[in-house]
Amino acid sequence: MSLPHIHYVLENNIGNQTIVTQFFLEGFQSQLQLALCFLFILMYVFTLLGNIGMITVITVDAQLQNPMYFFLKNLSFLDVCYSSVITPKAMLAFATGNKTISYNECAIQMFFFSLFGTTECFFLAVMAYDRFIAICSPLLYNITMSKKTCVLLVAVSYLFGFLNCCTQTSLTFSLSFCEPGKINQFFCDVPAVMKASCSDTSANEIVLLAMCGFIIVITSMIVLISYSYIVATILRIPSVEGRHKAFSTCTSHIMAVSLFFGTAFFMYGQPGAISSPNQGKVVSVFYTIVIPMLNPLIYSLRNKEVKDALWRQLKRKALFH
Repeated sequence: MSLPHIHYVLENNIGNQTIVTQFFLEGFQSQLQLALCFLFILMYVFTLLGNIGMITVITVDAQLQNPMYFFLKNLSFLDVCYSSVITPKAMLAFATGNKTISYNECAIQMFFFSLFGTTECFFLAVMAYDRFIAICSPLLYNITMSKKTCVLLVAVSYLFGFLNCCTQTSLTFSLSFCEPGKINQFFCDVPAVMKASCSDTSANEIVLLAMCGFIIVITSMIVLISYSYIVATILRIPSVEGRHKAFSTCTSHIMAVSLFFGTAFFMYGQPGAISSPNQGKVVSVFYTIVIPMLNPLIYSLRNKEVKDALWRQLKRKALFH
């Protein structure tokens, strides 16, 4: 599929520099456009169905009204938002071949992507802490994880996400961008946009590495410490059935955490993130589109209570018909 000729809209000449007012998202090779468009549509539909289905089941089922499922419902909402910031624009670009994005639209996309991505890091840490309290201090669980505490933890997660996205977006778009304004990515990610700048980006790279590295280290440490105590507590349970039940409530979260933090570290938590755009494009597909699609499958297929709740809702609908 051949791409149409793109004319860049440029204005505000300052000296010998020409300021770019729209970018060109290079994305992937042109011969893959139709296949990628179909694949992205398929994954996005599954993402919406899976996560909205998870939100609906948890909301309407009386037996899932506890902190663990409150956080899971919020994670599903976050995944819908997270994927929707990127995927529709990417699908449109693949389908039409028009890969331009305005300066302001690029900044908005980066802002919300950073907001939801950072918030998800803290959500996963909060969910690990919730499992730690449930398994290691079950008698104090209802007191420690009160409704007020749960809402506060969600709000704090969004606050950290807001602080990071404001910092990253403002610093990135304080740089100068010159003709032709090409971004070697299929969306406005911080490292890719930074790479397209004609300014010195060394300070921005240090801030990106420091902030994202700090976020990944802090949240992953909370997860690791929580699960270290959880595993130690589970191993002390005398019955095999009790140990199996305790492990089954944690394995889905461990899988989701491993997928998300592994890809996030590759993209933002190590110095080579800025200088490996081609590898970054492949990895970014995974954490922007694949993980939000997989999360509801991981949590539903690995969770007996969610599967039972789903069957209850299906039976209820069948009776009304």
